[in-house]
Amino acid sequence: MKISRNWLQTFFTAPLPDAQALSDALTFHAFEIESVEGNILDVKVTPNRGHDCLSHRGIAKEISAILNIPMKSDPLREPVSLLPKTDSVTVSIDTPLCARYIAGYIRGVKVGPSPDWLRENLESIGQKSINNIVDAANFVMFNLGQPLHAFDAGKLASKSGQSTVDSRQFKIQIRNAKKGEKITTLDGKEYILSDSMLVIVNRNTDKAIGIAGVKGGKSAEVSEATTEIILESANFDGISVRKTAQALKLRTDASQRFEQSISPELAGYGMRAVTDLILKIACPEQGRGAGGEVLGFVDEYPVPQVEKQVVVSVSQVNRILGTALGEKDIADALARLGLPYKCSEATPHCIFKVEVPFERLDLEIPEDLVEEVARIVGYDKIPSAELPAFSKKPEVNANFYAAENVREELIEKGYSEVYTSVFADKGKREVLNKMGGERPYLRTNLTDGLAQALEKNIRNKDILGLKEVKLFEIGTIWDSYKEEIVVGCIGEKEKATQTALSKFKTEVPASRYENLPISDLERYQSFSRYPFIVRDIALWTAIGTKPDEVLEVIRKESGALLIRSELFDTFSSGGGSASGGEKQPRISYAFRLVIQSFEKTLTDEEANAVMEKVYKEVKKEGWEVR
Repeated sequence: MKISRNWLQTFFTAPLPDAQALSDALTFHAFEIESVEGNILDVKVTPNRGHDCLSHRGIAKEISAILNIPMKSDPLREPVSLLPKTDSVTVSIDTPLCARYIAGYIRGVKVGPSPDWLRENLESIGQKSINNIVDAANFVMFNLGQPLHAFDAGKLASKSGQSTVDSRQFKIQIRNAKKGEKITTLDGKEYILSDSMLVIVNRNTDKAIGIAGVKGGKSAEVSEATTEIILESANFDGISVRKTAQALKLRTDASQRFEQSISPELAGYGMRAVTDLILKIACPEQGRGAGGEVLGFVDEYPVPQVEKQVVVSVSQVNRILGTALGEKDIADALARLGLPYKCSEATPHCIFKVEVPFERLDLEIPEDLVEEVARIVGYDKIPSAELPAFSKKPEVNANFYAAENVREELIEKGYSEVYTSVFADKGKREVLNKMGGERPYLRTNLTDGLAQALEKNIRNKDILGLKEVKLFEIGTIWDSYKEEIVVGCIGEKEKATQTALSKFKTEVPASRYENLPISDLERYQSFSRYPFIVRDIALWTAIGTKPDEVLEVIRKESGALLIRSELFDTFSSGGGSASGGEKQPRISYAFRLVIQSFEKTLTDEEANAVMEKVYKEVKKEGWEVR
């Protein structure tokens, strides 16, 4: 997430250090920083902290604890009022995947450009300014971490057709989508939904107006003509939102936050903050007897979040960390983190009973608190200790040992190892979570995949530098409803076969794998995706000429287009005649040259031009091209 240092400064009275210093502090105590550009930090928030740190408030809280700089105020510790109530809006939650839904009704808004400070804040973190209503919702989301949405209330017409403002009823429903139900989102794209997805519905028309937790619908979009809005601040199940966003290939800033499972308590703070901001920037006459007004809120919160308490002792902290921290050290760390506690001194060592703030969903067990203390105290303050020696030598895995021996034996015989797909067009076990619907079964043999691999590799034999392609694979098959590891082999001159790995098993040694051979790994070199051309050249040279001497000349003249060259034939002969008529003994070398470009498909003319340069140079050496 992109974080603005200037935006962070609004949470503090004391001046913050520069962006690079903030980056260093976060790196050593909290999160990795992807980059720092000017006053903008790209913070890689870890998944276990997405529920509270995908926001400027969350990062400000971390900075406060790490650098011990007090925040001038914490918006999540201030009282929140969702008054007055309204009867104009009703909300029905018809799914357990929505923990809370708050609707706020505001009338008399004037949609237009955002004030400079709001537009500049959003643009600093790469967000496009749209209008003051949408920008207010986005600002609060990036400020506090609660996704929000605004609907044009005028487009949520009552089913009865009543037209007066005061008599209209707005009915919002959260339910599972109907199979095949369609919705056009704000970006103008149409999506076909499945019944596992959640939607926000205008119950007056039974039409979806938003994909829950992901994106709003076009039908209730806020525009310049909008004068009244219904705000949404809700809490949706993280797994459900992630699956929906993934299935629709529609990942948004809102879905990213719901995927991390945020607290339903946060919805109230988000609603209050966005309401106050809209009254300030989109209701110019507010407070002067006219203009915008909040008609009220509806808060459906079936099962409120339960308060948590986690207990940890001084001795427990020190035992886990290997430290000698005192009560004061731990108390200081907890206070800096904003974790309220009570200290019980009924034992020789203090026991801290921590009241976990609602947004800290990651704090569940004593070890979580120990980790918090450790990172605030500083990992560099924790002494290193060697791991104890193993009490016994690890047992050798019989399958691994057998596979390694078979692998080395086959490689020595000229086989190359391949890995083929475990999925097949037919089989005895169908995959529940299909990969794109293709090849939906688990394979029952290795031979089919090996046959396909052989066909592909034969065509590339020259570029691979192989005289004969021989392949093997060690892998799992699912035949007769059981898993089995087998060894499969195939070659140009042999049919595909497979044998159970268990038939290759030998007596497993008692020690640490010492007798297994060590593989000689070569550095990977990328290959060209363009076709290659093969050319052969045979020439006569004087006896005593080495093949490497000839290859050196050929490689020099061929340049970068020559990617492989090798000697494939040699024979000696009396050859031609020298001056005086005597036959001089000669030796013939034949070389196979593979020519290929990494940039384009070569033509025969371009390959011939390479060969002409080679012919010209070898003739200068006195060698005769056959």
